[in-house]
Amino acid sequence: MSFAIIETGGKQYKVSASKILEIEKIDAEVGKTLKFKNVLLLNDNKITEVGNPNIEGASVEAKLLENVKDRTILVFHKRRRKHSRKKNGHRQRHSKIQITKILSKDGKLIASADASIAQTKVKTKAPEIKKKDNKKTVTKKI
Repeated sequence: MSFAIIETGGKQYKVSASKILEIEKIDAEVGKTLKFKNVLLLNDNKITEVGNPNIEGASVEAKLLENVKDRTILVFHKRRRKHSRKKNGHRQRHSKIQITKILSKDGKLIASADASIAQTKVKTKAPEIKKKDNKKTVTKKI
C-alpha cells in the first residue's frame, strides 16, 4: 500500500489514497481540489523516497469536503483569595479533506482514490457461507 507524509498547518500527516483527514482550517470553497507540495516522504510498494526536507516536484491532491468546528474546550482562570474568576470557551476550526491522488516527483501517479475504492469493493465481495444451526439434545441419567 503506497502512502506519503505531507506537512500542512505546522503538522505532519501520513496520507494514502481515499483517506479522510481533519487538518487545520484552509480558506477554500467546499468541493475544491487542493494541492499539497510539502511532501516529506513517498512510499510506493517498491521504492521509498525521503526528502531533504521536501521532495521537489512531488505533490498530493485532495478534495475539500467541509469546514467544521471542534468540540468546545473550556478555559478557566482563577486567582486564589482574590475573588477573581474568568471562564472562556474555544472551538478550533478544522477542514475535512479526502486524498484523491499521490504524485511522484516526475509527475507519475503513485496512488489514486478510484483505484483504492475498486480494490476495497473487490475485497468485500466474498462468497457467502451458509451456517446451519445444529441443536444437540443432551440427556442426563439420573
